[in-house]
Amino acid sequence: MQSLEVCRRRVWLLDSVTEGGEAQRGGVVITASHGGVSAARYALAYRPALVAFNDAGVGKDAAGIAGLALLEEAGVAAVAVSAESARIGEADDTWHSGVIAHANAPARALGLRPGERLADAVRSWLCE
Repeated sequence: MQSLEVCRRRVWLLDSVTEGGEAQRGGVVITASHGGVSAARYALAYRPALVAFNDAGVGKDAAGIAGLALLEEAGVAAVAVSAESARIGEADDTWHSGVIAHANAPARALGLRPGERLADAVRSWLCE
């Protein structure tokens, strides 16, 4: 687990959403986990302000991003980067190379949009 500071806010880089806990509550969490329902449940346990996932190619019945809707219902901003842009399982690559492919309504309300580089979108939100 690593972290960095962006405009005086802590951004956590977690290879797996399961690494998160109380220290990430209300924070910005960049994971390299798929964005499915099981991953979203882990994020809900510590309720970050924003959590990023990998869409894992989206998959059957959109299982790779199904957790974004669950988080939206709970008011948690969530995005998923394209698996074509970042390696699954490597949060550092998600941060540096990830391109947002999916964003729930709370994330869009923060200004995060599909097609944007994740790091640029997060910086724009945190530094405004």
